[in-house]
Amino acid sequence: MPNTPLRRRCFLKALGGTVFGKTVLGGAVLGSAVVVPPLARAASVSDTLENTSGLPLARSLQLENLHTGESVATAFWTPQGYQPDALQAINKVLRDHRADQATEMDIGLLETLVELTRRLDTQAPVQVISAYRSPQTNEMLRRKGHKVAKRSYHLKGQAVDIRIPGVELKDLHRAALSLKRGGVGFYGRSNFVHLDVGPVRRWG
Repeated sequence: MPNTPLRRRCFLKALGGTVFGKTVLGGAVLGSAVVVPPLARAASVSDTLENTSGLPLARSLQLENLHTGESVATAFWTPQGYQPDALQAINKVLRDHRADQATEMDIGLLETLVELTRRLDTQAPVQVISAYRSPQTNEMLRRKGHKVAKRSYHLKGQAVDIRIPGVELKDLHRAALSLKRGGVGFYGRSNFVHLDVGPVRRWG
């Protein structure tokens, strides 16, 4: 799926979200993470209302970074547009934890995760093994013999490695393939599925 030009700023107040663990509240930085205001109760992905076009009236994600223990639940898009505070909170949780560097995650990738959780009909958080990866971290992993691509989509904030509690990995993999929105890799030994917004392809 091509990278949609969605890094535009619609600087309306975010509906907000809650970042748990090391937290992000109201756009302020607490400790080593950013925290946004509590999310409205009705904003879970599975019970999001839809308009007549079939698109959700709010696009919400629950994410948990397994390396840092941080998590976020937030609506990053509402009928008023993309919510900058919510996107900032997501970017923080999906940062390169080794280098403590964040980037603007690709909106198309976030929307793919929304559609994936809707298709799986789950309210469980998406557990993240890897999302943004800085050039220095990518090179370090390559030197250590890890099988990471030199021009990985992780470097551009366009890829994520995930699992979802309560969802069999093969079911997650099958649902991701059914979206036909980019690359999908199956890593059974490491217990995760890779998603990116590059050309449609599959491996593993």
